[in-house]
Amino acid sequence: MSFPIWATSPLLYAVVLSVLVAAGWHRLPTGVRCAGIAIEVLLVASMTPLGATALARAVAMRAPAARICPAPRPGTVVVLGAGFEHAANSPYDYGALHEAGLQRLFTAVALWKKLPDVRLVIAGGAGWTIHEAVPMANLAVQLGVPSKAIEIEDRSRNTWQNARNVAALSPPVPRRIWLVTSAVHMPRAVDAFRAWGFEPCAWPSDLPEIRVHVWPGAFIPQGSGAGTTTITLHELFGGVEYKFLAWRHARRAQAHTP
Repeated sequence: MSFPIWATSPLLYAVVLSVLVAAGWHRLPTGVRCAGIAIEVLLVASMTPLGATALARAVAMRAPAARICPAPRPGTVVVLGAGFEHAANSPYDYGALHEAGLQRLFTAVALWKKLPDVRLVIAGGAGWTIHEAVPMANLAVQLGVPSKAIEIEDRSRNTWQNARNVAALSPPVPRRIWLVTSAVHMPRAVDAFRAWGFEPCAWPSDLPEIRVHVWPGAFIPQGSGAGTTTITLHELFGGVEYKFLAWRHARRAQAHTP
């Protein structure tokens, strides 16, 4: 099970809390009223660009930095897709790919070009007739990666399945990998790949985008801030879920060990 993205919207929580508190305001104890107001203020603050980027940065910093990746450096780059903006019309419909997925792919290809004789694994099964890993792979070829250096995993529907299915590829993917995905998504992705036996070195695709910038509009709730916080809360709740999945996976593996 994965949390739907709409279920982590701070705007949804703020509206629901306002309605509940307003409906029973005169019957609520003073302490409950104060707590409700405090939570409402935090929710509103999280929808400002300043609050949203600060929260996203705090979550992203939980992933290990690439510079501390121990030697020997991995010889495989694994990049995760981010879905489609709309259904792809063909395997070469690059415009259908989500912006975050394109950014991840560009980052992965740039990393691949720095390393000799490296394998590029593209994971993502979003879509129906055409799965996202296919246009991502075709775009990688257009960017200069030889097709023989690319392998795709196009059956997964979430990050947990990304890790599970990459672990099942043949020939096997080495346990030590470069893992490329969005910075906020990285902690959950690292947990998933570790659970399936990998030793991922994090290579985030968008760290510059989550720096905190202070300007007058940064203190005003905006759609962009609400969107960033929605994604960040989705990653936090999903991270808790993946901790449980990793624990359950480890228990099952122990039960099947002679």
